Amino acid sequence: METRSRTSSATLLLEIAGVLVALLFLGPFYFLIVNSFKKLKDILLNAASLPETWAITNFKKAWVAIDFPVVFMNSVIITSISVLALVVISSMMAYRLVRRPTMFNKLLLTVLVAAMIIPFQSVMLPLMRITSLFELRGELYGIVLCYMGFGISLSMFLYHGFIKSVPLEIEEAAVVDGCSPYGVFWRIVFPLLKPITVTVMILNVLWIWNDYLLPVLVINDAMTTIPLAVQKFFGQYLRKWDLAMAALTLSTIPVVIFFLLLQKHIIEGITAGSVKG
Repeated sequence: METRSRTSSATLLLEIAGVLVALLFLGPFYFLIVNSFKKLKDILLNAASLPETWAITNFKKAWVAIDFPVVFMNSVIITSISVLALVVISSMMAYRLVRRPTMFNKLLLTVLVAAMIIPFQSVMLPLMRITSLFELRGELYGIVLCYMGFGISLSMFLYHGFIKSVPLEIEEAAVVDGCSPYGVFWRIVFPLLKPITVTVMILNVLWIWNDYLLPVLVINDAMTTIPLAVQKFFGQYLRKWDLAMAALTLSTIPVVIFFLLLQKHIIEGITAGSVKG
């Protein structure tokens, strides 16, 4: 009885701690949503209070001010193409590195993994020179190539660990049945990578959708994304927090829905890739 009582008390304490941590992480969402309905003076007076009236005036003004449909589509296009390219290239690369463990492939894997520890700030100046030299600035393919370069290391690493858990006998049976090497990958192996593919997609969507620094360096005003558009509300002498909060709320809704629909696969994909590998 005493053991059960101690276990129950420990479980209760862990549950309370979990609820408190959840509330801590939900705090920013509270401030974002609540202040998106307030007037600027109310935000400056008390940012934590509830709005007196839940009006959508800020959303209407923000929608027009940043031309939200245009910047939203720009973000969707850049994010979709970049994530699709990362999934295709990193999965094929990881499959090749796992199934052909040559000395060169092992060295390439080491270099790609080591690239993950390089901070972005240290390559900003070389990146500016390279994008100017190859005329990548202000172009859609330029920002996509940059996202591929910075995101392929982590994506490939996750795929690499997961592919080790795929039985080689399945591929050998497909080859005996006359399947080509590309057929083996796309028809047999890739469907088995669904958990880690969803994980890679979620992680990269969250990163690319909310990224500000890389777009401001590469595309500027040529193809404005939502983070770049929201920056217009913060001037040297005036900061329109009310409109900025409304715009950020609008931009957060799609990615939150995307995350909630697929988030159950995150733990499954990461666990399978790290434990089974």
